Amino acid sequence: MTKPTTALKQRTIDLLNERGVELEAIADLVIFLQKDYIAGLTTEEALASVQTVLSKREVQNAILTGIQLDIAAEHHTLLEPLQTIVERDEGLYGVDETMALSIVDIYGSIGFTNYGYIDRVKPGILAKLNAHEPGIIHTFLDDLVGAIAAAAAARLAHDDTGEQDTPFK
Repeated sequence: MTKPTTALKQRTIDLLNERGVELEAIADLVIFLQKDYIAGLTTEEALASVQTVLSKREVQNAILTGIQLDIAAEHHTLLEPLQTIVERDEGLYGVDETMALSIVDIYGSIGFTNYGYIDRVKPGILAKLNAHEPGIIHTFLDDLVGAIAAAAAARLAHDDTGEQDTPFK
């Protein structure tokens, strides 16, 4: 029998894939964030960190909720004025970023700085998700993917022995 959390994690990954987001693309973002700080960081290590972040129930719930809202907006089933706000990905809406911050918060303040940076420069898959193609809405997904990468990068930073405080003498 499959454990419910395993099934929920797999459903979350499946939905990410259906929306055009492969975990390897998120791992690439993790490397982008940490390449100057963790020498020799591999795709496998970054991917393992992404997988760990995706194992958290609150992360799964945020992703499922955000993707559902994006899909609802694509089908024009949100009530106005929310429909227009989400379609336009209005800058002052902020709920998409707030949902993303719930993921980033898991690994502390470095997650916040990682997220702020990656949300501003939008490298890799984030540029594609933020392209605003007609009929495709990723108002929530682009922020959630950035948050997963930021949290996975923060997790790696916390585990990096080179960044640990030296003992007092």
